[in-house]
Amino acid sequence: MGVFVHPTAVVDDDVVLGEGTRIWHFVHVSRGARIGENCVLGQNVFVGANVQLGNGVKVQNNVSIYEGVEIEDDVFLGPSCVFTNVLEPRAFIEKKTEFRRTRVGRGASVGANATVLCGHELGAYCLIGAGSVLIKGAREYEVLVGNPARSIGWACRCGVRLAPGHGERACVACSLRYDVDASSCRPLMRATF
Repeated sequence: MGVFVHPTAVVDDDVVLGEGTRIWHFVHVSRGARIGENCVLGQNVFVGANVQLGNGVKVQNNVSIYEGVEIEDDVFLGPSCVFTNVLEPRAFIEKKTEFRRTRVGRGASVGANATVLCGHELGAYCLIGAGSVLIKGAREYEVLVGNPARSIGWACRCGVRLAPGHGERACVACSLRYDVDASSCRPLMRATF
């Protein structure tokens, strides 16, 4: 299968690219980065030094993933979404020792033009709506939208929102079942996808 790197892309030394990964126009992957298998990095993506991307990650156009951001398997990053790495940036003060860790859990989706402030964890399969500004963490399967982002419910592993309320809920698209309460959403059966 191999790896595809477009001729306009820049891949620094000491980078690991997993089998089946495709890197498109004007991408820059910085030294020490580790990109998993079957990833796609769209046009004009920047991957900072020592950043790790899991397998099956899809990064759409114009996304910068700075040092301190960790992306697990099967994450979707929508066009022009933004990750910060310092909370109080100043151009005239060096703050590279203040980078805060941000972890994006397996299967999570971050919508187009969303902003994720550093220092938080995005739980597995959470869904951050387009244009949202996330100033706190996201729980597994949680759906957050707006500025500042607020919780509006839960999403199935397949991405479809679950019906509101507590107790057992089934996805209308794929029939996976969940136990939902005010603070969590837990799968009741194992997904086949």
